[in-house]
Amino acid sequence: MLPSLRLKKNEERRIKQGHVWVFSNEVDIQATPLKDFSAGQQVIVEAHNGKPLGMGFVNPNTLICARILSRSPKLELNKKFLKKRIQAAQGLREALFDKPYYRLVFGDSDGLPGLVVDRFGDVFAVQITTAGMELVKEDIVQVLDNLFHPAAIVMKNDTASRGLEGLPLYEEVVLGELPETLIIEENNTQFSIPVEGGQKTGWFYDHRMSRGRLQTMVKGKRVLDVFSYLGGWGVAAANAGAESVTCVDSSEFALDGVDINAELNGVTDKMSTIQGNAFDVLNALRTDGQKFDVVIVDPPAFIKRKKDFKQGAEAYRRINEIAMRVLDKEGILVTASCSHHMTRNNLLNAVQSAARHIDRTVQLFEQGHQGPDHPIHPAVPETEYIKTLFFRVSASW
Repeated sequence: MLPSLRLKKNEERRIKQGHVWVFSNEVDIQATPLKDFSAGQQVIVEAHNGKPLGMGFVNPNTLICARILSRSPKLELNKKFLKKRIQAAQGLREALFDKPYYRLVFGDSDGLPGLVVDRFGDVFAVQITTAGMELVKEDIVQVLDNLFHPAAIVMKNDTASRGLEGLPLYEEVVLGELPETLIIEENNTQFSIPVEGGQKTGWFYDHRMSRGRLQTMVKGKRVLDVFSYLGGWGVAAANAGAESVTCVDSSEFALDGVDINAELNGVTDKMSTIQGNAFDVLNALRTDGQKFDVVIVDPPAFIKRKKDFKQGAEAYRRINEIAMRVLDKEGILVTASCSHHMTRNNLLNAVQSAARHIDRTVQLFEQGHQGPDHPIHPAVPETEYIKTLFFRVSASW
């Protein structure tokens, strides 16, 4: 029988409505002291009256001190549980995609809090961000091996969020051997993925649908891809018939990847790269009188914590203002945010404010969301994070 973690009176309402996070200030520490638990320990979460709310795991050292895995108090997190959840996640992806390139597991949204698995054909990149999942790491590897017989499984456990759970940072091939070249296909475009050494798990599947939508708009256009990483937007645009594409990133490693992916798709003659700070590069392009028909602004999260909102929102406003300044007449601005705290309306307001500051008129004509392999848990708003807005930018009316 698993030990109990009891909530204070009236603190179970959010959990009953479907959320899966328990915060440390919601726990009745007189009845169930947090200090009595070890990080990752499995527990039964109870209402103040002792009624079970579900099974999960606990970390007494974090603000989110427990995460619920199942509403059944009879289950435990083991190989059987993992297999069932991963098979369910796989069933959704197989219904959505005809090729094995997608996010296989998306944490809370797939009932596996703190576990992300990206699939690159027969190579799997695994990222664990909770102590509970870390304790069953070997079981996760075994289940993936049994279900998919992969060529390799890589643990990409080098994300800073692991520090909040008291977990070490590391990157390790835990099964098989990585191929020298790992190629995926997305929107009829091929990409070479640096699983080792690349950002996050090596690739960002979340913008797949929006990148595909952009491809329908770029034929014969001059495109600027800001914060390009490996060219997910830019190389796809070139492959869809753009006249020219310029990719901007601060990382030499990323821009080397752009060159590799351009060559892979036979669009090297259309591509150019600029290494540097995005704000500085955009200002320099403006000073040089450079103009583009389409500008994509897909930055990293400018707002990682709620308290950073004011400063981060201003950064979104500024980057979009400079982007508009290098757009030609009736140009298209594609702007995105992966900050959960920057809502769709916040981003829309930032773009509108930037437009009015430089006497432009913007028309929002398309909106994008995170891809379907990043499903949203309706009771956990934190699982929705990607916003993509497509604007036509004109002279002031």
